[in-house]
Amino acid sequence: MRLAYLAAAIAVLTLSALRAEAQTAPQRTVRIVVPFAAGGSADVLARVTAQALATRWGQQVVIDNRLGAGGHIGAEHVARSPGDGQTLLLGSIGIHAAYSVYRNLPYAPATDLTPVTILAEFPNVIIAHPAVPVQNLRDLVALARARPGELTFGSAGNATSTHMAGELFMLVTGLRMTHVPYRGSSQALNDLMAGNIQLMFENLPTVPPVASAGHVRALAVTSAARSPALPDVPTAAEAGVEGYVATAWFTIAAPASTPQPLLERLNADLRAVLAEPALRERFTTMGATPIGGPLDESRAFLASETVKWSRVVQAAGIRLD
Repeated sequence: MRLAYLAAAIAVLTLSALRAEAQTAPQRTVRIVVPFAAGGSADVLARVTAQALATRWGQQVVIDNRLGAGGHIGAEHVARSPGDGQTLLLGSIGIHAAYSVYRNLPYAPATDLTPVTILAEFPNVIIAHPAVPVQNLRDLVALARARPGELTFGSAGNATSTHMAGELFMLVTGLRMTHVPYRGSSQALNDLMAGNIQLMFENLPTVPPVASAGHVRALAVTSAARSPALPDVPTAAEAGVEGYVATAWFTIAAPASTPQPLLERLNADLRAVLAEPALRERFTTMGATPIGGPLDESRAFLASETVKWSRVVQAAGIRLD
């Protein structure tokens, strides 16, 4: 009889634990808000991740592209959403670390959003339209020095990684070029290939196909080491610009109101899919390095990156309303 009572008690406890576990997992369709245009690097990363999460959770994970204000329109939407795990954000440098560019944001990224994990990072690539008379980075530096302010570089929007990489490049080299913000890197890349702008500091995943087709010329990668995705493209240091390193990174973030147990469950699931060989291979093919990591490490990383990029914003004197 005692064994029967014990078995029944264990069954009840097990069922309760399973129910509690189920309550921390998303119970309906999950939306990942990508605050940039479809087809760009951020969008591609989000879609690959969404597919892996959908398989793990056995439910839909959809992408919601909400553009504008360098990503802050989509980020604010997530910040004001319920913290129930149903609405997540594909976050970026501009949202989490370089938001001091904006004087009057209607929300506070540092306190209204919280990272679930650092998803991935990759270098940017300095690319030029083939009509620009440069064959390498030294040529570009010489041309920009001879024509201050005349060369234009496009970006995914103000304070995005593709913008800040350009600002850091100008600070390191002392050059002056003109920034042209778009509502996503895919729009900027299309204009670059059309010859409407001359340069980009584009995230790596979208560059190899357009470079191999001759639509753009890749001059240098912005990482400390060459990328396996573009093995013949030198680093900026190898190409003559010492001290210039800028990598792009992306997060999965949630509203700050999300309960800690749910954040921990989301973090565990994301780290699990980032460890899957198939996803890692997809990321590597794009030139991205999966990161992952626990909640506390992700928060510490964002804090340190905020200090770094706020200094760049201040030194470059970038301020927007």
